[in-house]
Amino acid sequence: QVQLVESGGGLAQAGGSLRLSCAASGRTSNLLPMGWFRQAPGKEREFVAAIDWSGRSTYYADSVKGRFTISKDNAKNTVYLQMFSLKPEDTAVYYCAADSRRLRVGVYIQDYNNWGPGTQVTVSS
Repeated sequence: QVQLVESGGGLAQAGGSLRLSCAASGRTSNLLPMGWFRQAPGKEREFVAAIDWSGRSTYYADSVKGRFTISKDNAKNTVYLQMFSLKPEDTAVYYCAADSRRLRVGVYIQDYNNWGPGTQVTVSS
């Protein structure tokens, strides 16, 4: 089993930046593909970004491409989501996810079997 804990959420102004962190622990937690998803009030959870186990391949939703960067530090068992040029529509609870089954990076909720509790990001206009 893999445990995930997000941190770094908070309040930012439009145009500002935040960096989210996700600390992973458990068996082979530093070798897992990982992703970030978000869920705004009244909306379904959606894909934001993903990274393969090595950190060399990354994937982004069109809505965040060019503004968000996902990265991974396997030595620290941590994945990051650097968010720039934030918009009010980025307001959501952000969830970290890891896949310990297929060990392949994915962009769908069902591609991941381990989830963190989430961290709130609020962007004011």
